[in-house]
Amino acid sequence: MSETTKAPAAGAGSVGLVQTRLQDIQLPPEGLRLECGRSLQPIQVAFETYGKLSAAKDNAILILHALSGDAHAAGYHSTEERKPGWWDLMIGPGKSFDTNRYFVICTNVIGGCKGSTGPSSVNPATGKPFGMTFPILTIADMVKVQKLFLDQLGIGRLLSMAGGSMGGMQALEWILRYPDQTRSAIIIASTAKSSPQSIAFNEVQRHAIVTDPNWAHGDYYAGTKPETGLAIARMIGHITFLSEESMNQKFGRRLQNQAEYSYEFTREFEVENYLHYQGTQFVQRFDANSYLYILKAMDYFDVAQDWGEGSLARACARVQAKTLVVSFTSDWLYPSQQSKDLVKALRQNNKDVSYLEVQSSAGHDAFLLESPAFHQAVDSFLDNLYRREAGA
Repeated sequence: MSETTKAPAAGAGSVGLVQTRLQDIQLPPEGLRLECGRSLQPIQVAFETYGKLSAAKDNAILILHALSGDAHAAGYHSTEERKPGWWDLMIGPGKSFDTNRYFVICTNVIGGCKGSTGPSSVNPATGKPFGMTFPILTIADMVKVQKLFLDQLGIGRLLSMAGGSMGGMQALEWILRYPDQTRSAIIIASTAKSSPQSIAFNEVQRHAIVTDPNWAHGDYYAGTKPETGLAIARMIGHITFLSEESMNQKFGRRLQNQAEYSYEFTREFEVENYLHYQGTQFVQRFDANSYLYILKAMDYFDVAQDWGEGSLARACARVQAKTLVVSFTSDWLYPSQQSKDLVKALRQNNKDVSYLEVQSSAGHDAFLLESPAFHQAVDSFLDNLYRREAGA
């Protein structure tokens, strides 16, 4: 069932050449009922798989991506591709998500723009892209579709699931909504609810997009795209992914290709140039409307409200999965205290939860980078689980 083939030039630990595939989700005639009260159909999911599904179908791990991620989590789409999938550090033979052991699955969330149904998809009722007629989504809606997708693969219960940032939100929603469908979950650099600060940053990013004159109320697909607004939004978001220490280390107050101040409104500092580069690169691979929808889904996320009548401890009483929660000391987007609050709520219910706070200067994006302590924690967590519950 693997969609992986070996690339001739693939190095040790690489899954090699991979292919993103598309799956139509089987739905009732009325479509999928969303949290907003509307229905959506048809639904298509983009996905990649790595490794081999066991005969008992008991070695599957679901990887859940963050805000701007996609299904391409590891390996290469071609021998010309320069960068591997976004979590290639973690997925492959001998890596934390060891494809010699595990069948690793990564899907693109609905609302995205990398193959799964979203605002840029064609509305069958009009023959044109949905744009802003696409229904508002929640993290719960994303998880519901993932569950339907796994059902179609014949995977009734996951060995584990893992995600950072918004991926961690999905993992938490999974173990609350489907408590008997996964043996374990790894929740990384995430939170049980979006804070007012996070919502505020998200709103500023949305405002940058919707005030771009080319946004055209989301109906821009046949014309000029709102690239300036999306680039600014990404620049704002990228600042929250870093930390003050990492920015000092990377850039300091160094000037870009000059020795003295110009006393003009130009990009003088290296950090300015870096942010503009990030914005320019982002608009080449992401859809502005998808960015709006996914940010909004994150804003609505609050499991205490959804599952515990306002109490996180009451919500966590539903959890059956063994859980590993990881945070990073320099993450100020989802600071460690938010992870500690989740761990406390789980422990109040005597749940099987482990917690690691990783010393790091890299900020929120630390989970995407090389981190021996983090990788070792995931290795040990999965190895113990695999040996005990998968019978290896």
